[in-house]
Amino acid sequence: MSLESIKYAPGRLEILDQLLLPVQSKYLEVKGVEDGWKVINKMQVRGAPAIAIVGCLSLAVEIFGENFETKKSLRQEIEGKLNYLVSARPTAVNMKIAADELIGLANELTKDENVTTEAMKTRFLKATEDMLQKDIADNKAIGTYGAKAILERFTKEAPVRVLTHCNTGSLATAGYGTALGVVRKLHELKLLEHVYCTETRPYNQGARLTAYELVHEKLPATLVLDSMVAALLRAKHIAAVVVGADRVAANGDTANKIGTYQIAVVAKHHDVPFYVAAPLTSIDLQIPSGDHIIIEERPDREMTHVGINCWNPAFDVTPASLITGIITEIGVLTPQHLKEVISAM
Repeated sequence: MSLESIKYAPGRLEILDQLLLPVQSKYLEVKGVEDGWKVINKMQVRGAPAIAIVGCLSLAVEIFGENFETKKSLRQEIEGKLNYLVSARPTAVNMKIAADELIGLANELTKDENVTTEAMKTRFLKATEDMLQKDIADNKAIGTYGAKAILERFTKEAPVRVLTHCNTGSLATAGYGTALGVVRKLHELKLLEHVYCTETRPYNQGARLTAYELVHEKLPATLVLDSMVAALLRAKHIAAVVVGADRVAANGDTANKIGTYQIAVVAKHHDVPFYVAAPLTSIDLQIPSGDHIIIEERPDREMTHVGINCWNPAFDVTPASLITGIITEIGVLTPQHLKEVISAM
């Protein structure tokens, strides 16, 4: 059974505190938007899909027991609180897209004279709750399309070795995972020989979280240091690299956990396919290229305690030219045709 990072029932939300893993498994109750902002900002919950889900559900929990006199006051509460949640970690686009969609829903319901204030609140709560199941369904579709893309590059069907970076599994989503969902699907098909995961400094999401998930589910796996990737690709016949994404620009440039860019460069040198696994909610057609993506910078204390100055960007941008394909819930898209395909939907 996959790990459960988000526990939700109407009026109650708990998240698995990922700063304590793998030493301790402890759930924190998120009682409202302020708690939601804090657990996202402190990275007690992380992963672009999970950030969006927890952020929106934190608002659902807050308004669950509240009474609103008018639809206007409810709409203002929704809009103000969602925009605040977006500021917790600005690089991940999923929260912004979810906020815009829910604000749009609130505006639509406010204008509809046939919808009462209580009905509007009920509709809003259902929309946030539906995000959980949709994310899992999308992730399973990503896993299927990704496994197929990796396997069809070979004339003979045989187990493959893959490399992943950071954490993109059940801990980063509502369940199953994006890049790790591809790994899971390969394992389900009995076509995963081995998965290698990087430690992912400085927060060690790979060493703490991905390794924890892989051991929990008994997948054949090995942890490697970030600085070992070039040697790994040269020595171990890796079939593909598959990573997640926090934001994909319209031209296919992709912001993901720091260290992704250098892995893509090394993969290109060794002629290893490099895939990005991400739901459509991670694709931001309003951003023309990676140069326009805001990169969050984290505090020095996450890197050192000896007083030296640090540069600590949480993400880097991988150019579209290094990306073989972007695996989504509707199929594998090439960076060159990304905008065209999505705009046509």
